[in-house]
Amino acid sequence: MMLLLEVINLITYYQTRRGYVRAVENVDFTVEKGEALGLAGESGCGKTTVALSLLKILPPNGRIMGGRILFKGKDLVKLSEDEMRKRIRWKGISLIFQGAMNALNPVLTIEDQIIEAIRLHEPNVSKKEAEERGKKLFELVGLEPNRIKNYPHEFSGGMRQRAMIAMAIACNPNILIADEPGTALDVIVQAQILKLLNELKQKLGLSLIVISHDLSLISEVCDKLVVMYAGKVVESGNIVRLFKDPLHPYTQALIRAFPDIKEERRKIESIPGNPPNLLNPPQGCRFHPRCKFAMDICKKEAPKLIEVSKNHYVACHLMEG
Repeated sequence: MMLLLEVINLITYYQTRRGYVRAVENVDFTVEKGEALGLAGESGCGKTTVALSLLKILPPNGRIMGGRILFKGKDLVKLSEDEMRKRIRWKGISLIFQGAMNALNPVLTIEDQIIEAIRLHEPNVSKKEAEERGKKLFELVGLEPNRIKNYPHEFSGGMRQRAMIAMAIACNPNILIADEPGTALDVIVQAQILKLLNELKQKLGLSLIVISHDLSLISEVCDKLVVMYAGKVVESGNIVRLFKDPLHPYTQALIRAFPDIKEERRKIESIPGNPPNLLNPPQGCRFHPRCKFAMDICKKEAPKLIEVSKNHYVACHLMEG
């Protein structure tokens, strides 16, 4: 398999009047061609910040403080805004934003928005060719091609999500990032969107990064899983292995927080406490205030991400020694 994306020691902070919010620290992962990676964790753990960092579309107070983002061997951190816009966004890496209604322009038809995206990144394409491509994209994502002339408010939630996917793949990207693709959708529509993402992955040879707090959703699509907590990676590896044998207490707690229809009935367990304030995160392991296995060392020293078996990494003092 060909390595498409390698994120090395990524650090992203948000500057506020009270100091830096340490949103993402020392994040590492890789994505190969045709592979699907899941980024999981509670709200506020840094998943979306990672996605925005990859495309360098952070809000004005966001800063990539360190690390490298190697896309096809080229470090995106060093690229200018102009190079990112012309060569990477939409053509190399594309993003399906969370909440399709807010991501689409309400005063333009879907067709106008898709044509604008295509012609901005491929100036040689005529308006007529872009219109034809837009209709084919609608067909590909399971929408009636004639509906492309409609406005976003004329679509249901699931149709808007499909229109967003059509727009995201308009310039044939290598990597498609789906940020919470199941947001505000019922389970039937969610299942249809996941099936569509799987089909596009197979048909177009796309690599996927699926961001979600819902592990059951990630397990439907992804080959690998990266579990984040309070801006750091706590466990990563093959998704089947992580589900069968989760090693980090946070991963174990996340899995127990979701019902399993194949197991005997049990009470769903929530994780006590709240994620830490990243303006002033706790010393040592960031999960220790909520961890039932916490030891003295957990309160003093941050654990290193170590390989416990082939391609299975865990950051926990319980795994050391």
